[in-house]
Amino acid sequence: MTAKPAAAAARATVYGYPRQGQHRELKKAIEGYWKGRVTADALVETARGLRRANWQQLVDAGVHEVPTGDFSYYDHVLDTSVMVGAVPDRHRAAVEAGALDGYFAMARGTQDVAPLEMTKWFDTNYHYLVPELGPDTVFAANSAKQVGELKEALALGHTPRPVLVGPVTYLLLAKPAPGVTAGFDPLTLLDRLLPVYAEVLGDLRAAGAEWVQLDEPALVQDRTPAELNAAERAYRDLGALTDRPKLLVASYFDQLGEALPVLAKAPVDGLALDFTEAAAGNLDALAAAGGLPGKRLVAGVVNGRNIWINDYEKSLATLGTLLGLADRVDVAASCSLLHVPLDAAVERDIDPQILRWLAFAKQKTAEIAALARGLAQGTHTIAAELAANRADLASRAGSAITHDPAVRARAAAVTDADGRRSAPYAKRAAAQRAHLGLPLLPTTTIGSFPQTGELRAARAGLRAGRIDTAGYEERIRNEIREVIAFQEKAGIDVLVHGEPERNDMVQYFAEQLTGYLATQHGWVQSYGTRYVRPPVLAGDISRPAPMTVRWTTYAQSCTDRPVKGMLTGPVTMLAWSFVRDDQPLGDTARQVALALRDEVADLEAAGTSVIQVDEPALRETLPLRAAGHAAYLAWATEAFRLTTSGVRDRTQIHTHMCYAEFGDIVQAIDDLDADVISLEAARSHMQVARELAAHGYPREAGPGVYDIHSPRVPSAEEAASLLRKGLDAIPAERLWVNPDCGLKTRAWPETRASLENLVAAARTVRAEIPSA
Repeated sequence: MTAKPAAAAARATVYGYPRQGQHRELKKAIEGYWKGRVTADALVETARGLRRANWQQLVDAGVHEVPTGDFSYYDHVLDTSVMVGAVPDRHRAAVEAGALDGYFAMARGTQDVAPLEMTKWFDTNYHYLVPELGPDTVFAANSAKQVGELKEALALGHTPRPVLVGPVTYLLLAKPAPGVTAGFDPLTLLDRLLPVYAEVLGDLRAAGAEWVQLDEPALVQDRTPAELNAAERAYRDLGALTDRPKLLVASYFDQLGEALPVLAKAPVDGLALDFTEAAAGNLDALAAAGGLPGKRLVAGVVNGRNIWINDYEKSLATLGTLLGLADRVDVAASCSLLHVPLDAAVERDIDPQILRWLAFAKQKTAEIAALARGLAQGTHTIAAELAANRADLASRAGSAITHDPAVRARAAAVTDADGRRSAPYAKRAAAQRAHLGLPLLPTTTIGSFPQTGELRAARAGLRAGRIDTAGYEERIRNEIREVIAFQEKAGIDVLVHGEPERNDMVQYFAEQLTGYLATQHGWVQSYGTRYVRPPVLAGDISRPAPMTVRWTTYAQSCTDRPVKGMLTGPVTMLAWSFVRDDQPLGDTARQVALALRDEVADLEAAGTSVIQVDEPALRETLPLRAAGHAAYLAWATEAFRLTTSGVRDRTQIHTHMCYAEFGDIVQAIDDLDADVISLEAARSHMQVARELAAHGYPREAGPGVYDIHSPRVPSAEEAASLLRKGLDAIPAERLWVNPDCGLKTRAWPETRASLENLVAAARTVRAEIPSA
């Protein structure tokens, strides 16, 4: 294949870059600041050094235009709230007392003030802080962060492009502030917000910005005519500003659909579009809209969300087609590289041949630069890269890891009956109540308990050979005994073993399943200073041996109360991994479900009466457009039922979900046919309980009364108040009492106090129920 040089030389760029540093320096500095061990000045200097290193890495790779403003201490949507002055009244005093501490108070809360609600950024595992707005919200521009980082990049001699969350997406992501009249639509504040964006754009232009990127990913979702009209009005007004930088409006994660002609006609200077398989319709839609004559097109042909190498020939063919549709075509990843790890080259435990299939952020920037060079100068200039790319793609396609005939035969033999419980819920519930003997409003936790420094040190010591297996396992047994003893003393009804042996709720299982690869340094930000290492789902999946039975049965031997078996569900195993892209997701989910089904059977055979299969990613993985919902939910709920449906009636199946908009999937929650579901509800003030009630959800539910993503300890009365709200929607005989999520990230003092208050709240409210 030969590509002619582009008329206007293509350039390489990215929309954003991982923030944490090679060794998670940002996480360590921020947590050190919270604990008083790192000064504010030292934190600021660490952040500045990381930004400098990121920009230099990009430039060294061949990226011509670097992003600024994408770097964040906690979350870029929270940064936007600060930029436009949308500080909740309850946090205003903290922000006025000190900008940095006030910022972290909005993110994490304080003992006296609740934080902002947190939820998933579209269909990713990144969490953002939800803006709280109301009819009385007064916006005010604060461009200090954005201007400061722009000036840093300019001083270093780079060509920077500030990146902002666009005004329409910002308002579409917002929620009415607590106490605001139901039905308030934050989008009605657009005319009030646009002058603030105009002021920020003016400040950036004055500071030297030639281009500014405005991210509008919300426009790839199904949007009403009123919302599309708001987008048209926003970019008409911003485009009409007389003294402004050039505007690049960016979308990603899916195709723009009906929003594409709106943006194509807007008086902006360029569009950035996703051209990966997830947004395949963008190319045809762009052509149908007449292209972008006289404008810049930034083509996201390198997948910014997954870690497989790019198919150069396919991308070059797409880029070649795009050349006739815009005045200038530049090359980029499909979205910010925030969603992938930093550097595959530092991985030492992955087979070198397999490592050549992987591209993390550094490798993706090299791919982008190579494609830009091939587009601008002709493919002969990247002949060696093309040959190596073809060889690596062929190696992956022909590898034995990607095709296990036994796994595929078992998946093909699955029948509808394999995904159904043997009895309806009412019969199962009676059997479970008789067997378990639990009180009204039973208390439990979600699974994990604090992962102390001693536990992490023991795990690291085992890997490094500083302690032997016997010593490590004795440490785990001691931890389990302590966790069980605390729960018994606190009065919790259904116990957990605390998961001290687990590094991560997906990685722990991935390391014991065939077809998965684990990284040592593949950290990706989930929220704030919480980073995870998503495993790589590279091939067909099977379970060689039991994974959880040993420690669950040991925990059960320490108590007469029921102990839950804890598993991660098949959809979450996919969503929180870098999943293979060479077969349909539903096929992969079925393979994982069958492996987990074997684990469920072994737990039950070992005497475990309560088994929780967590699916926090069920909503997160929902396609962004409604047209894809039915097909996705069909295979996703089938995979859960295939995992859980082989048990007896008296075995109680739990599931758990957190930090998502559950109202969109209430029917799917019902279709899971779990006996009990626990859900995040504290920050959203029991919204999910009302949604379940409106749906007529017939089974048991535990909307959380303790927000574990904040260090604050809720009082017993606060938890009781939330519990009473839950009772307004869910009958007492079907209501459980639990935290929002696992306790892994919390410290023991706050965990003890919070769970003791949770149990006290359950007892208080239980005593208020006449039938109790």
